[in-house]
Amino acid sequence: MWDKAILPCMRLRRGEYERIRSVLSEADSDQPMTAREILQLLEEHGEEFESAHRVATVLGRQARMGKVEVIQGQPYRYRFVDDDRSN
Repeated sequence: MWDKAILPCMRLRRGEYERIRSVLSEADSDQPMTAREILQLLEEHGEEFESAHRVATVLGRQARMGKVEVIQGQPYRYRFVDDDRSN
């Protein structure tokens, strides 16, 4: 019974990376950005995210798959590795 209630939430979460990627592509942002800067850009484009921490979590998971480079520093910065804008 509760499975049906969870499914919509899972679908939303599954698209978070794609939403981030889409907004950054539209903004033509190819410079490394902090999670807070990305969150601000998302909000400017009408995309809602819980927090900069959530953005960092989504991008950190993608980094494990090689799609995002995490640049160590204070704060961390993120850069997309699979840049298909060059095609």
